[in-house]
Amino acid sequence: MSEQYPTLAQCALVAAAFKILLFPAYKSTDFEVHRNWLAITNSLPLSQWYYEKTSEWTLDYPPFFAYFEWILSHIARLVDTAMVRIHNLDYDSWQTVYFQRTSVIVTEVMLVYALQLFMETSPLQSRRAAHVVALSIILSPGLLIIDHIHFQYNGFMYGILVWSLVLARCKTTLLSSGLIFAALLCFKHIYLYLAPAYFVFLLSTYCLSAKSIFRPRIFNCIKLGGCITGIFGAAFGPFVFTEQMPQMLSRLFPFSRGLCHAYWAPNVWAMYSFTDRVLIHRLTLKEGALSSVTRGLVGDTAFAVLPEITPRTCFFLTLFFQILPLLKLFSKPTWENFIGAVTLCGYASFLFGWHVHEKAILLVIIPFSLVALRDRRHFGAFKPLAVAGHVSLFPLLFTPAEFPIKTIYTIFWLVLFLMIFERMAPASNKPRFFLLDRFSTLYIAVSIPLIVYTSLLHQIVFGKRYEFLPLMFTSSYAAIGVFGSWVGYMVVYFTA
Repeated sequence: MSEQYPTLAQCALVAAAFKILLFPAYKSTDFEVHRNWLAITNSLPLSQWYYEKTSEWTLDYPPFFAYFEWILSHIARLVDTAMVRIHNLDYDSWQTVYFQRTSVIVTEVMLVYALQLFMETSPLQSRRAAHVVALSIILSPGLLIIDHIHFQYNGFMYGILVWSLVLARCKTTLLSSGLIFAALLCFKHIYLYLAPAYFVFLLSTYCLSAKSIFRPRIFNCIKLGGCITGIFGAAFGPFVFTEQMPQMLSRLFPFSRGLCHAYWAPNVWAMYSFTDRVLIHRLTLKEGALSSVTRGLVGDTAFAVLPEITPRTCFFLTLFFQILPLLKLFSKPTWENFIGAVTLCGYASFLFGWHVHEKAILLVIIPFSLVALRDRRHFGAFKPLAVAGHVSLFPLLFTPAEFPIKTIYTIFWLVLFLMIFERMAPASNKPRFFLLDRFSTLYIAVSIPLIVYTSLLHQIVFGKRYEFLPLMFTSSYAAIGVFGSWVGYMVVYFTA
């Protein structure tokens, strides 16, 4: 088969050139977070990494990411020694900016490799669709906004995730898929949300006999269990030896944080909070509730009218809506069902989880992208997610200089790829749900006036008054899209 153009490598190079131009752009506190982690891992012995608290941005990622920062820090020290000094808080020399921005671009090669593997292992008849999907991910406005402007290393870690998902396609690489995912958990613990799908898929395809669930493959179980134990031992062993585990766990799982993070992440609790705001005007307030939900800061969230939400409520709702797709996956463990279950586990954790970050929407978008072109029913459920998920990231960049970048790039990406996806998605042999189609069309139509209002008109009309309204409207609008997409995909998944 002839190679598709433009190639993935060509698009990645063009994207990298564009990202280099964004070096002077706005950078969030996450930039200082990662600079401080360079300093911690370079200046202190391993036994003090999770205790160090000179800066408020303490190390709170799992060990493999700490090792990753340690490796980067040795290069950073050669670029600018002051960068890796713990007491140089908020240090951002041009050398530091160039180094950290470049490190994000370079490590994104992991994603390029994984997507190339995804294309090469796709069936011949769907190779063209896989090529388009790969281009949509490598050019994702979500990764551009979060990693290359706001600043994080998601492209690198999503590359590991996609690599693991692709290896799950073949029976001979099932073990490698599970081990790579285990390593990913040691980089960032947010991927625990997807772990139930991996557990069920590997259990049914690798650990149990295809003829009977009561006939375990003992040798496979030993291999999988032993290798995963070895990976976690390599990650956490040194910190067990230095008696840092209680301290590390308190950093990784800070349950004292409130229900809503920053502004309302576009999930069920955003709609719940919006409903509470509306009811406030008719019913008596609980003392302190208005300021709690409106400010959207880390801490306890109090509702004025509706019942309070506890971490236990979030846990059981998330678990329940994850179990539903896992039941189908266990009974029919195909690769397509596995990707669907991973996606739905991501949906459930994002929609019902406690203290969800708005950036976690990529945990749903990226795995869903891999099967979005399976047929028109899948694409119909994907459309509102693509719009809602990317629009919900706009408040991360609130400076005027970045407004045209985030809006023009995102709208261009949505128009280009949604049109191409629309043309390439094959017809389904199952009936389509026209209610979902109409919802998608109406939902997308509302996005443009919403962006215009929240980004321009609100400030013109109200100035600095009612500053929370644009955030509330964006979050609530995006939450409706994500929720509607989830409902649509649940229907598609269980009727496929």
